[in-house]
Amino acid sequence: MKQAADTDVWLHTKEIPGSHVILKTRDGTYDETSLLEAATLAAWFSKARDSVKVPVDYTPRKHLRKPGGSRPGMVVYDRNRTILVDPDPALAENLRNHS
Repeated sequence: MKQAADTDVWLHTKEIPGSHVILKTRDGTYDETSLLEAATLAAWFSKARDSVKVPVDYTPRKHLRKPGGSRPGMVVYDRNRTILVDPDPALAENLRNHS
């Protein structure tokens, strides 16, 4: 959260434990391929990695809030949209090798 700009996109599996993903943007603009790849990573690095059609919520970073006294990693968000993706280990490995 501290490394993300307000216009970057935050993604996390909907109501499923897992890692969040930050899609770095240029002034809040991004392409659909980047969004799909980021959502696929969020699904892969979650407890739903063996599922299909995993719901992933996404919203600009500026719509996240950390409730006072909440546990680490806990956030609340609004103005989100949801995308359904299939976790893909090959995509995760490919992106890891290119970063």
